[in-house]
Amino acid sequence: MWDQHEIQRQLGVINGKVAPDLIIQNATYLHSIFKKWVTGNIWIKEDRIVYAGGRMPAMTEGSEIVDATGKKIVPGYIEPHVHPFQLYNPETFADYAGRLGTTTFLSDNLTFFMLLGNEKSFKLIDQLNELPFSFYWWARFDSQTVLQNETDVFNQEAIGEWLKRDDVLMGGELTGWPRLLKGDPDLMASVLAAKQAGKKIEGHFPGASERTLARMKLLGTDGDHEAMTTEEVEARLLQGYAATLRHSSIRPDLPALLKGILDKELDVFDHLMMTTDGSTPSFHIDGVIDKCIQVALDAGIKPVDAYLMASYNVARYYGIDDKHGIIATGRYATLNFLEDELNPVPTDVLSKGKWLKRENAPTAPFKQVDWSLVPSFELDFDLDEMDFDFKETVGITMVNDVITKPYEVTIDLSADKLSNEHDESFLMLIDRNGKWRVNTVIKGFANHVQGFASSYSNTGDIILIGKDKQAMMLAFDEMKRMKGGMVLVEDGDIAASIPLPIGGGLSAERMDVLIDREIILKKALAERGYKHGDAVYTFLFLQSTHLPYVRATQIGLYEVMKNEVIIPATGR
Repeated sequence: MWDQHEIQRQLGVINGKVAPDLIIQNATYLHSIFKKWVTGNIWIKEDRIVYAGGRMPAMTEGSEIVDATGKKIVPGYIEPHVHPFQLYNPETFADYAGRLGTTTFLSDNLTFFMLLGNEKSFKLIDQLNELPFSFYWWARFDSQTVLQNETDVFNQEAIGEWLKRDDVLMGGELTGWPRLLKGDPDLMASVLAAKQAGKKIEGHFPGASERTLARMKLLGTDGDHEAMTTEEVEARLLQGYAATLRHSSIRPDLPALLKGILDKELDVFDHLMMTTDGSTPSFHIDGVIDKCIQVALDAGIKPVDAYLMASYNVARYYGIDDKHGIIATGRYATLNFLEDELNPVPTDVLSKGKWLKRENAPTAPFKQVDWSLVPSFELDFDLDEMDFDFKETVGITMVNDVITKPYEVTIDLSADKLSNEHDESFLMLIDRNGKWRVNTVIKGFANHVQGFASSYSNTGDIILIGKDKQAMMLAFDEMKRMKGGMVLVEDGDIAASIPLPIGGGLSAERMDVLIDREIILKKALAERGYKHGDAVYTFLFLQSTHLPYVRATQIGLYEVMKNEVIIPATGR
């Protein structure tokens, strides 16, 4: 918020004693409350709108004056549900998204929370707050996997420190909701603490029945983003939930959802939001929230409704409409200038009073975040032949990118190489500290991936997949040499790789560079038999117990629905 000295300078502009820093003349802008386009002038002092209306300021000497004739101006877009750790990091994602008009982010804290602890996390967040974007955060209550030390990491004191922060707006998402339904005391305490702190609670209820939705509402849930059909959107709205419609790399549901809402003539657009839900880099090659707005416009949604779903609706729901989502006095000077209301990609972007884009050209980069706060990914162990001991008869079969089931392994696992005539491969999950491993088989990943290694995973532990044990070891060695990353090996050479030097899970490269690297890696995997939609999500969700039916976790191969370990982890 603004201190007294800043407010006095802002009042000085209104009182005619101080000139604005920026004046936008002849502005045709969307007013979020009237839900219509109005024309006037916008005065800006530092990062704040100090006036929007028909007048011009008494003092203009030294002001930058922009004539907005012929443009339409809308509030900066808000991404209400972002996982800003999908190979990219929060800074590089914001820099990329911001120049496309998405300048405010409600962000998952899971990676920071698990990897850094609170002190370092808060230092990084404070640095992010110095950038010309607006970052807000979730407070996670569970790991969405099974950790060996879950209660040590997700304790009430640590979670409570997040909930005390003004920039934390949400508790959840509730991937562990079945535990909450069963009365888990830790989850109950976390939800209660979040509600007492005035935070929203976000659900994670794919396919939930009306009964489940009702019970979770009574337990404190306010919103959910997992509706996959129009009927599921209706069910959430009927129970009083806020509904965030998803358009992501593994669930591009938005076109069908909006078509269904229009077909049913549901007048509910004031209660809807849109999200890309942590899509992987290449999904964003054609946009972020601007992409969602375009989908809405193409579906026939009225432009005013489409833009408010991406700005004011989010701000109002999360209680930040005193700062965001309205072009009016007192709000952040965060504006998108459009050539046409039917094209949501802005020609000019102003975020917190700073130009991110002018006349379709990006401005100079801003001060960078010090990512050295994140411990480097340096492994102090090597693998040997003893680690590649596969003998269990239960494996994982892939139903799609992220859903996996147990199956009976019948192939001979004693060989150093598996045949390319089938789609079964060796799979290892290895502790990043070298203390344990889980060895099994994965079916349906690919036919002829010789060796693949990834330090990108749900917990930061290491995933190895391949047909050839020697190639898997070579991929591990190269990943170790890179100090984190994803590596595909074939015939003794590196076929594709993505360096992830920030903690072993995040890239330091610009989004456009990262997108190119990811496309090359995914193409290489597809050429070797990967036939699902998003390989990056496969690696992320192999450990994720919020999805059925079997997962590789720190305690072993884990059957989710039965809550039991099929194959325990092996000590090294």
